[in-house]
Amino acid sequence: MTPPKLYVKSALAAVEAGGVRSIAHITGGGFYENIPRALPEGLCAKIERKAVRVLPIFDLIAKTGNIPERDMFNTFNMGVGMLMVADKTKADGILAALKAAGESAYVIGELAEGEKGVALW
Repeated sequence: MTPPKLYVKSALAAVEAGGVRSIAHITGGGFYENIPRALPEGLCAKIERKAVRVLPIFDLIAKTGNIPERDMFNTFNMGVGMLMVADKTKADGILAALKAAGESAYVIGELAEGEKGVALW
């Protein structure tokens, strides 16, 4: 069995690039339980569903089990192992640092004022 991926080196590279505000490891509990832990009160993570590169296994699980999309994003990481909340003006530098560390990182949303939580759109 393959051990879970460790993000320590990648996360440190991103933090050293500057602008990282918080980090969420997306584990059991998926997006809806893990992302809010990385947010302060009064901010909502608006996640663009089409931006999330869902791994094929999750499409198979959803189809085979007839599982609603919200339940999938509330249970699984959908292929997003770690999420970083960062200063928008520093995103390019953070993405470059993550790429140099061997990660395939991309932007999936933004923060907005509102009830602490996740809005998938």
